[in-house]
Amino acid sequence: MVRPVPVGILVSGEGTTLQALAELATAGAVPARIVLVVADRPAAPAIDRARRLHLPVVVRPSRGVAPDRWAADVTEQLEAHGAELVIFAGFLAILPPPWVARWRGRAVNVHPSLLPKYGGRGMYGRHVHEAVLAAGDRETGASVHLVTGDVDGGPVLLQERIPVRAGDTPDTLRERLRPVEVRLLAETIRRFADGTPPFRYPDRDASAPGRRAGRDARA
Repeated sequence: MVRPVPVGILVSGEGTTLQALAELATAGAVPARIVLVVADRPAAPAIDRARRLHLPVVVRPSRGVAPDRWAADVTEQLEAHGAELVIFAGFLAILPPPWVARWRGRAVNVHPSLLPKYGGRGMYGRHVHEAVLAAGDRETGASVHLVTGDVDGGPVLLQERIPVRAGDTPDTLRERLRPVEVRLLAETIRRFADGTPPFRYPDRDASAPGRRAGRDARA
């Protein structure tokens, strides 16, 4: 039986993906144990969701704090709770290079587009869906990628496509993509639990075969 992965989840917004993953973990449908939720916005609805789910949660506002100091605090909290995999679920802060290096190969982000399309700074949430519709794309989707020093630029691990329908709006695309994002993250957790490359485990030597993370993240 696969050991449940201790997961830390970083959030900035509603927390719908957080809740879906927590429910899957509780039901045993995904080998995960959410050990900590970190929010960077004190007013984020995800905080109340986490508390209602009886998940450990800390709020660490990033505004007005030196990025390296803030990121080091986040790492300290994650490590204190035993997190091995970090998931960005609607998390909007851009973490500095030392954090990226520390969690290289063990931090993933879910993005509501078929990366590399519609990724990068300023491309999140509704902005992505608006761009898809403005371009007249006939399909869109979601991607899970490794977190690197390039915003939304890390290696894509999983993608799923959906058609853009006549009459779609940013809101309808968002709603149809939510379960897709959850499925992709659940599969990502399963692959991490199985040790599927390019994930890196804390006790795995940097020269271990099959690893790609060493050339994916910038320190």
